[in-house]
Order: sequence, then C-alpha cells, then structure tokens
Amino acid sequence: MGNKVLIFSAPSGSGKSTIVNHILGLHPEVEFSVSATSRPPRGQEKNGVEYWFLTEEEFRAKVAADEFVEHEEVYPGRFYGTLKSEVERIWNKGNVIIFDVDVKGGVNLKNYFGDQALSVFIQAPSVEVLRQRLVKRGTDSAEEIEKRVGKAAEEMEYAPLFDHVLVNDDLSAAFAEAEEVVDEFLSK
Repeated sequence: MGNKVLIFSAPSGSGKSTIVNHILGLHPEVEFSVSATSRPPRGQEKNGVEYWFLTEEEFRAKVAADEFVEHEEVYPGRFYGTLKSEVERIWNKGNVIIFDVDVKGGVNLKNYFGDQALSVFIQAPSVEVLRQRLVKRGTDSAEEIEKRVGKAAEEMEYAPLFDHVLVNDDLSAAFAEAEEVVDEFLSK
C-alpha cells in the first residue's frame, strides 16, 4: 500500500471529526495522527489522544527545532501542527495516516505529501447550519462561535485546493461518499 495519508479538513462544525471517526471504524489499517496545539483542552480532551497539548513557548521551540511537517498560527497565539514524530510512528507500523486538520493545515499537508495524499474538504450546507451545529455542540462561548463562523467563510475559499469536496448535509450520505473516495484512493 505504500506510505499513504488521508487528509480531512473543514471549518469548525462541518462534521469532520465525525466522518474521520467513521473512516477509522471501517479501516483497521488507518491510524489517526494526533496533532499538536497550543490551545487548552476542551471538555474531556486528553493529552496524546485528541491533541498533544503544548504551551505556546513549547510549540514555538518545536517549530524552531524543525519538528513539524506543517504548522499554522490559526488564531493569535493558537498554534496547530503535525509533528514529524507522529508521521514516523504511524508509517513505521505500516499504517495509513489520517489527518483531521484545519483548512490551511490540510493544504500544507497536501503540498507536502503530494500524490501520497488524498485531501478531502468537508463543508456544511450553509454558514447558518454551521453556526447551529457549533451552538448545539456546547463547547464554545458565543464569542468563540462567532469567531469560528467568521473564519469559516474565509476557509470555504480553500475548497478548490482539495482533491474532493464533500458537502455534509445528510450524515449517512456523507459517510457513504467519504467511504467511496477513501476506498478508491487506498485501492490504488
């Protein structure tokens, strides 16, 4: 199968993590790459499970030491990135990597991995649906939700840079579409 990667990116609230978890449940050879972030944990998130939680200073030190495949300052002082050690850890086991990353990170990963990667952009049917999903999730303040919704409009402009755009209007249809594009890519 070679060293392959699956990249799923989306504005917050588009259903990216739900779709990634669905793919993980179907493919035992696919392993989640834990991203690093300088943001604090939300809810029940645990270090090394959802993210590697670093201080801003620790994150900057790892950037300076060239320990990232890619990284972005998504919001002022809020960094996200993919550690080279995660890529090596998963590929050393012979597994396919799946990334659940922000839109700029997805573009950067696709540029880095090229034909070894399938990049999928997931979008909500509308910005209003996105806002409703973020409110329903209940993990962010009203101010944080508005910041994420504002950013989503900008992030939608990146969709054409991805191999596949999946509109998550109906979850079962989105699951089926994601399965189809992933299966086709992995069978090459």
